[in-house]
Amino acid sequence: MAEQEKMTIGWIISSAIFFLMFPAGILALAGDWLWVEGWIFCAWFIVMCLAVSVYLYRNDPELLVERSRLPGTGNQQEWDKYLMTGIYLVFIVWFVVMPLDAKRYGGEAHFPVWLKALGGLLLLPSLYLFYQSCVDNTFASTQVRIQRERKQHVVSTGVYSFVRHPMYLGAVFMGLGAPLLLGSVYGLAVGLIMILVVAGRIIGEERMLVSELEGYEDYRRKVRYRLIPYVW
Repeated sequence: MAEQEKMTIGWIISSAIFFLMFPAGILALAGDWLWVEGWIFCAWFIVMCLAVSVYLYRNDPELLVERSRLPGTGNQQEWDKYLMTGIYLVFIVWFVVMPLDAKRYGGEAHFPVWLKALGGLLLLPSLYLFYQSCVDNTFASTQVRIQRERKQHVVSTGVYSFVRHPMYLGAVFMGLGAPLLLGSVYGLAVGLIMILVVAGRIIGEERMLVSELEGYEDYRRKVRYRLIPYVW
């Protein structure tokens, strides 16, 4: 069996398990299986993961394999191996903290309905940016590395025409939107930490791209903003 086929089968099995376990984990931590905001967040997250995964499975299996890479494989930047592991750990803490803080311990009472609605609205551009980044850029790896074996080149169209890191912008919307929707103060604090880590990763990633990817310096001059239009 080809390596790509093995990874695809593994992805299907792990995805099926994840789609079953994720809502169960969130709602179990919350201690309320009828938590409306929790169900909305779970539905959003599953739709986001499923939309990206199905698109890649049907249209770009090479990127699906690339995004399934484990940390430390390929020619990933040495510093990113550790940073990526840290990001995963902070991400897990974020998911655990939000339902505990928002529901089990009563933190949701501090958030008015309009603020929760704003959080839900922020998840919509997040979903779009996560999905469209993979559609527009077949080199949208989870790792900071140059994909020489795939003849990586600069992508400057679609969502990459207004910011250089649109998927990270999607992560910003998610890091703010989810805790606002759920009503979690601590989740918002962890989300802000994740955003700062993402900003640091962008700086390191761009240093690599400028020095190793032909045409990236010209792209930086063409698309001025890294993450947030007219800000940074």
